Amino acid sequence: MADRSLLLAVPRRTVLTVSACHPLAEAPPQSLHGRVRLVFRRLAQSFRLMVGVHDYQAYLRHHRLHHPNEAPMSERAFHRYCLEARFPSQGGKLGKCPC
Repeated sequence: MADRSLLLAVPRRTVLTVSACHPLAEAPPQSLHGRVRLVFRRLAQSFRLMVGVHDYQAYLRHHRLHHPNEAPMSERAFHRYCLEARFPSQGGKLGKCPC
């Protein structure tokens, strides 16, 4: 018969070590002027996303954090890439024009 002490033993917990801690978001502004600017910046971003215009600055932040050794797309190439992803075309002609 197997040793019962092994069956009833509680496994040890491993120690979790945090190697890097990055803030999830920027610190909120302290001044009224900074808060108003933040509200308008986020409203503008929301309106752009509602009409399908992606945020180039967010792309640059993501690219800088996750792909530091690669060159980012230019703003024009980024918007063309997003337009192509949303409305695929063939042979340089717009296939599904939203107009």
